[in-house]
Amino acid sequence: MELSEIRAKIDTVDDQLLKLFLERMELAEAVAVYKNEHRLPILNRERERAILAKVTENAGARERYAYHLFSTLFELARSRQAELIDAPTRVGEQVIASLNAGNQMFPQTGLVACQGIEGANSQVACDRLLPRGNIVYVKTFEAVAAAVESGLCKFGVLPIENSSNGSVRAVYQLLQERSLSIVRSTRLCIRHELLALPGVKLEDVTEIYSHQQAIGQCSKFLDSLKDVKVIPCDNTAVAAKMVAESGSRHAAAISSHPCAALYGLECISNTIQNSDNNYTRFVCVTKDPAIYAGANRISLVIAFENKPGALYDILSKLAALDINMTKLESCPVVGSDFEFIFFLELEASVQDASVLAMLEEMERSCAQFQFLGCYAEV
Repeated sequence: MELSEIRAKIDTVDDQLLKLFLERMELAEAVAVYKNEHRLPILNRERERAILAKVTENAGARERYAYHLFSTLFELARSRQAELIDAPTRVGEQVIASLNAGNQMFPQTGLVACQGIEGANSQVACDRLLPRGNIVYVKTFEAVAAAVESGLCKFGVLPIENSSNGSVRAVYQLLQERSLSIVRSTRLCIRHELLALPGVKLEDVTEIYSHQQAIGQCSKFLDSLKDVKVIPCDNTAVAAKMVAESGSRHAAAISSHPCAALYGLECISNTIQNSDNNYTRFVCVTKDPAIYAGANRISLVIAFENKPGALYDILSKLAALDINMTKLESCPVVGSDFEFIFFLELEASVQDASVLAMLEEMERSCAQFQFLGCYAEV
C-alpha cells in the first residue's frame, strides 16, 4: 500500500477509537454515579488487574503496548470519576476554606517573622514578598513557626530549598508539625563572599562562621583550606556581625556583599561557592490557609505503600491531567525501616475542578497526604 492509503486506514481506525473512548468514558461516569450512591471507592485494583491480564494475554507480541494503553485508560477513567464522586476529604475542605479566606490580591503589608538580623537573605526575601511588611527578627526557624502559630505574626518567611544544597528539611518538618500553609514564594540568587575585618588576608584566617546551608554551598572552597575551623551559626548575617564585633583578625564569615558594607567588613574572596547558579527559594507561611489570585503552584507531602508501581500510580494521575511536576524529592522517615516521604511541587491550580478532584483521590489512596498550599511565586 501507498503511505496515503495506510494513513487513510489509520484515520478510520482513529475515528472508531475516539467513538469507543467516549462511550467508555460515559460508562465510567455511570460507574461513578453507582459508586457515589453506594459509597464505594473509586479504585478497584482487583478488576483492573484482571482486565490487564486478559489484555496482555490477547495482545501477543504487542502486549507491552496494550498494557500501557489500558493502564492509561484506567487512569483517565478514575480521574473523571474523582470529579463526580461526592465524598468529602480533608484536602477538599481545606482548599474550599483557603479559597474563601484568600483575597483577590496578595497583601503588601503585615507583621512578618524572619530568622536572622538585618542583611540576612531572609530579610531580602521578606522585602520582596511583603514590600511594606513590618519585620520581627527571631533566632531560629522554629521561632518563626512559633510566632506565626501563636498569632504574634500573621506571616513568616522561611528558606525551603537551595539549588545547590537541596531542600531545607527542617523547614519541611516544621510545616508538617505546625500545620502551616504556604501562601507565596520567591527565588533569590545567592552570592556568598568570605568577609573579614579590613586588612585581614586569607592566610590569616583560622575560623570561619556561617549558616549550615551556606557552609554546604561553599563546601569545595572550605575543603581546600588547611587548619581552618568551620563553625555553624544561626545566619549568614549573624556570622558577619559576630566577626565584626569580635575584633579578631583570625575570623571570617561566609556572608553577602551587602553585609560587608552593613557591618564594616571587607571581601577576602568572592569565588567561594560551589556554583554560580545558586538560588534559594523562600516561602511565606500563615497559620490560616489562604489562596490568593494567581496561585499556580501546589506543594504536597505524601507517603505511599512500599510496593512495585506505587510511585507510578501517583505520577500517572498527573500525566492524565497533563500536570507538570517541578519537584519530586524523597526523604527517609527517621526511625523507620527504609520508609520514605516525598516532597512534591506541581504547576497547577486548585481552582481547576479536575486538579482538586485529583488531589482528593490522591489523599484517599496515599498512606500519608498533606496539602501545604497553592500559591504564586514572585
